[in-house]
Amino acid sequence: MSIASQGSTPHTPRVDIPTFLLQYPPFDELDEEGIPEVVRHTHIEFFPKGRTILQQSGEPSRYLYVVRTGAVEVLSDGRVADLLGEGEVFGQFSLLSGLGPTFTIRALEDSICYLIDSSVAEMVMGTQRGLAFLSRTLRRREIRALEGSAPVSPGPGTVMVGSLIRRPPVTCSLVTTVREAAQLMAQEHVSCLLIPKIDGWGIITDQDLRVRVLALGRSQDTVVSEIMTYPAKTIPTHTLVVDVILEMLEAGVHHFPVVDGDGELVGVVTDTDVMGLEQKTPFNLKNAIERATREGDVVEAAARLPEAICSLVESGVEPLHVAQIIAVTRDAVTRRLIELAVSRLGDPPAPWAWLALGSEARYEQALFTDQDHAIAYDPKGTVASEVDPYFAELAEQVTTGIEGSGIRRCRAGVIASNRDWRRSVEDWVLLFTSWMEDLSPTGSAFTGIAFDFRRIAGALDVEPILHETIRRAPHSQHFIRLLARAALDVRLPTGFFRDLVVEAKGGATNLLDVKHSGITPITNLARVWSIGVGLTENRTLQRLRSATETGSLKEETRTGLEESFRLLWQIRLEHQTAQVRRGAQPDDEVDPRTLGPLARQGVKEAFRVIEHSLQSLATELGLRR
Repeated sequence: MSIASQGSTPHTPRVDIPTFLLQYPPFDELDEEGIPEVVRHTHIEFFPKGRTILQQSGEPSRYLYVVRTGAVEVLSDGRVADLLGEGEVFGQFSLLSGLGPTFTIRALEDSICYLIDSSVAEMVMGTQRGLAFLSRTLRRREIRALEGSAPVSPGPGTVMVGSLIRRPPVTCSLVTTVREAAQLMAQEHVSCLLIPKIDGWGIITDQDLRVRVLALGRSQDTVVSEIMTYPAKTIPTHTLVVDVILEMLEAGVHHFPVVDGDGELVGVVTDTDVMGLEQKTPFNLKNAIERATREGDVVEAAARLPEAICSLVESGVEPLHVAQIIAVTRDAVTRRLIELAVSRLGDPPAPWAWLALGSEARYEQALFTDQDHAIAYDPKGTVASEVDPYFAELAEQVTTGIEGSGIRRCRAGVIASNRDWRRSVEDWVLLFTSWMEDLSPTGSAFTGIAFDFRRIAGALDVEPILHETIRRAPHSQHFIRLLARAALDVRLPTGFFRDLVVEAKGGATNLLDVKHSGITPITNLARVWSIGVGLTENRTLQRLRSATETGSLKEETRTGLEESFRLLWQIRLEHQTAQVRRGAQPDDEVDPRTLGPLARQGVKEAFRVIEHSLQSLATELGLRR
């Protein structure tokens, strides 16, 4: 270890280098041999406040930098994009790619940094832990996976909700009348009031006054405790705005009380506050869909989804949050089309449920997808043939409407307008059971779609019934093996050669199908592990985590698959965003020439992690890979 100085060096930190580095990723899992090797190739440098450490588009970094004391700021074209403090790392992307730094790094205050030589830094970043760290920081710092995609100003993926609070909350008592509440809202220019109780907060909004008082003809002397929502869900100040957006979209609410670290109320965030952060917001789109009075209005509103999603992707929002927002918005399209169809057809003849299937059920949708859905109904003493014609017409009208909004019909016919995907609850249970008992490959042909379901409309609570059927899957080991066989049939690319994707059986192709070559295999693996132990969770990452908790999946494997999944989703959404901006139709075929060197390295590691996981599954079940 050598010590260099760039100014008047303050006192050396008391904690030794090994102890310090082992507290932070990607060094926290180095073994007894690895950490001494890092220390031997570490230098210490002091940077006074205001000193530029790395220059945007300047000379490539020769070291991996770790902030020991002080803080540095990350600047993009002169604007602060991030702040890094003790234990945080910079310079890794420039170091590994050999390109000029994406950002300027400048000492915000007097700072000491550890500088790790390139050879050892590459060794650290080449570990699975190091590559997972690269993937996370690639997203967090909004460094784009695709070449030529520049970082942008901070958006809802990096802003905390506490920064949107502009005034303290306005409160009233439990015995305040709705007349007094309305007067107080008008006086304070607020759209909600909070009502304190011993064990939480109630909330009353201007919409509550319209819907729960005026529309029902209740007296203005009604006290707010009779109409308030209680308990009101609160969110902490450090919650990211994008997470608030998801909560509001899913719950259909417009206000959240915000609390600090001590649980003290500091204010209220509204959908208006969030919309003020980002002009092209999913709220405007979802509201337009829900207010549409004609099918054409729904289609017109849905056509604005790609633009809204592009804005989120370009703002650095977590890719799986974006995928969830797409699914939630398409849920709204489906529900509004159903409502409009029911208004034309009349009330349904039996209790029913519209089920989203596949990626929409998992909240994992991209801009390029097709329709997958089904209907379940309960004839209640009559025969299915008597009620099915109504649901056939409902399904056809809704499917046609969704198609008009830009989402094509499933080529395999997995849509509710197809009689096979419109059944009584009893028939659905029999079908699920028959799939699990079928010894032929057809037994698992559709389970990759059908076993991922979520009710999005209709009052029939069919999910618990079907979940109970899935919980019996572990008792049918031949079915689990068939599910695994379907997952194992994929052949992954092995990497890249120049501007081509190298295929597993030799040869090369010009394009990388990022969905079928990476995302789908992880989705399939997660499904096998989850259903194999009787779990009914739909979302891929939750399935991986639940499988780890039950002991059917190692933590190291879960981490590698999760980071691979996130990176591949990031590449997928950035690719589709670039296509939308060019006026092209989105797809999943990525040109390798658009991938930056770090993204290439991450994708190659993702292939390795997935292949290792597939091989482990094959070995565990005694199947050939």
